[in-house]
Amino acid sequence: MLVAPMRFAGQVGAILLGAATVSRGLFAQQLPASPDSMRLRGVELRYVLPEPLFDNGPAAEPIKALYVNAWAFGGSKLAQLVSLADSTEINAFVVDVKDDTGCLLYPSDVKVAQDIGATKCVRTRDVHSKLDTLHAHDIYAIARIVVAKDPLLAQNKAKWSVQHRDGGLWHDRIGMAWVDAYNDSVWIYAAQLAAEAIRLGFNEVQFDYVRFPDEPKEAMAQAIFAARKPGETQRAGVQAGIAILAKRLQPLGVPVTFDIFGLTASATGDLGIGQVWEDFITVADVVLPMVYPSHYYRGSYGLAWPNGEPYRVVRNALSEAIERSRPYARAATIRPYLQAFTLGRRKPRYTPHEIREQIRAAEELGIKTWVLWNPRSVYQRDSLRPYRNTALTVPGGAQ
Repeated sequence: MLVAPMRFAGQVGAILLGAATVSRGLFAQQLPASPDSMRLRGVELRYVLPEPLFDNGPAAEPIKALYVNAWAFGGSKLAQLVSLADSTEINAFVVDVKDDTGCLLYPSDVKVAQDIGATKCVRTRDVHSKLDTLHAHDIYAIARIVVAKDPLLAQNKAKWSVQHRDGGLWHDRIGMAWVDAYNDSVWIYAAQLAAEAIRLGFNEVQFDYVRFPDEPKEAMAQAIFAARKPGETQRAGVQAGIAILAKRLQPLGVPVTFDIFGLTASATGDLGIGQVWEDFITVADVVLPMVYPSHYYRGSYGLAWPNGEPYRVVRNALSEAIERSRPYARAATIRPYLQAFTLGRRKPRYTPHEIREQIRAAEELGIKTWVLWNPRSVYQRDSLRPYRNTALTVPGGAQ
């Protein structure tokens, strides 16, 4: 892990009572503070970090991240998110470098990006100063790059796109064009953008949509993947693609990570999208299963309403992930994406309670690293533990 410059966080009066000024650097010296100065308001004992049941890798400061969309990173909201990280356990941001529109975060020198116009719809032109801000606040910067869902690339590189059987581009249920995941050029473009992001100052690269479209069979029957070799399966196409990414980024010495469906850990096949758990954990440094309770069907894990059972869904899903990884001595670290948004007609509204319950489920299994996802990059402070540097005093006198 690359360590950003040390910095001293300001007082966190709204959350900590009389908190001393402290440093969040990985190896920083901690300033003395009285036990009373670190007393929590309104945080239940269950949310204090538990003793793990399983080991999830070597000891290091675990990444606890927020997803930050390109608009939030490039605009005034960034200051609010940095302030949130300063005063809580958050120590990393996952930032869109290329989102599912194909547009980029910043003007790129990659030729393909310039050829297709991806540099004409950038979200910020001062990426250097933004990254300097993150590093100055000891925030680990992760570049998120969407691979196969790229309508801009599909529209401007016809030979790289998924074609419709009746002519023209194929589109998914919401009208989005995709590129052909069998085509090596698609993966090489993503690798080029990733290498550029690292040179700019990002600490890690995270690839998303490393798969084929999750559409009904009838829709997929209309799709033509011109780059597919005779007899090649979707799984083989994804395997080849992630191998290209890993090989091209290996010389840079940064973690290579992949977002995958949460159900991948329990599926016996490839979910019809080419994703198989073992294919990722044996190649990646980190895998990020998206275990959002709202995305599980009724009856999953015996639950009539998974969206209303965040603790049980995440606990079950990650238990399966741990078991699938257990036979592999060098399996990737599991860093789940957790739900920090409300979805569905039959809610609950995802308040700090629902979010903390997911974190609790992960950490009880020994998974201390996670990312919160909210597409609007809006997060509730009470979902997170306050930043602290001494033994925690909780109501009732327990420590």
